[in-house]
Amino acid sequence: MTAPPGPRVRVAAAMAMTSIVSVQCGAALATTLFAEIGTQATVFVRAATGALALLALAGGSLRAARGGPLREVVLFGLALAGMSVSFYAAIDRLPLGIAVTLEFTGPLAVAVLGSRRRRDLLWVGLAAAGIVLLTNGAGGEGVDAVGVALALVAGAFWGIYILLSARVGSSYPGVSGAAVAAVIAAVLVAPLGIAEGGGELLVPGHLALGLAVGVLTAAVPVGLEMEALRRLPKAVFGVLMSLEPAIAATVGFVALSQDLSATEVAAIGLVVCACAGALRSATTPVPHDA
Repeated sequence: MTAPPGPRVRVAAAMAMTSIVSVQCGAALATTLFAEIGTQATVFVRAATGALALLALAGGSLRAARGGPLREVVLFGLALAGMSVSFYAAIDRLPLGIAVTLEFTGPLAVAVLGSRRRRDLLWVGLAAAGIVLLTNGAGGEGVDAVGVALALVAGAFWGIYILLSARVGSSYPGVSGAAVAAVIAAVLVAPLGIAEGGGELLVPGHLALGLAVGVLTAAVPVGLEMEALRRLPKAVFGVLMSLEPAIAATVGFVALSQDLSATEVAAIGLVVCACAGALRSATTPVPHDA
């Protein structure tokens, strides 16, 4: 008979779940800025405020980061910028739950490709079935094909981000590597963001919303996940992260009034099951974007 989880594990699980909710609430909040300053301007404000938050979180560990390998952290920043630009463009066209479900193909691919077990082909099949149901072959009524493509591109960048996060995490102390990468990403998205947003970027209300998005999607999840990973087995952490598409759909429904059909809910469920199965045995945790 399996013993019930202790307080330490329950607290860590709560941290992981709070991290997921924080990220999705931040993404939902970001969509409210799209009409005010534009999608790419929102990405820039979010990236800049997220970078500042992570720099503050990194604190003194930044001094020790000076000797870290520059090439890997630059690639890390490129992956983060690509993921942010494509994902936020996707949620401008798709409901949040659908976009996150499609984006999760990146972590799923990393987990499956890192395994040699035939059983993991089942998870690929489940995810593929879910994606076909979700998009009706990317050509169904009401499905934006460009949004689908952007979400899948974001997933590819997320997969690259996961692979690089392990390397950067082992080369830089604390969250200093993530903080440096976040600064690089903010610089990369700045030209398009500033050009699109212009003077609207200086409006105090827009800056306040951008700061909230950056904190919710970067500082809060990074801090919580670091603590959760110290207390939870990677397998358990991966399964909890696999719930993200379902939580995104719930946040989209509650905060943005984004209804989903029964077919779309079933499709998200298939992808969640696939991710839970694959990530349970993954060797690399599934971090959020910084």
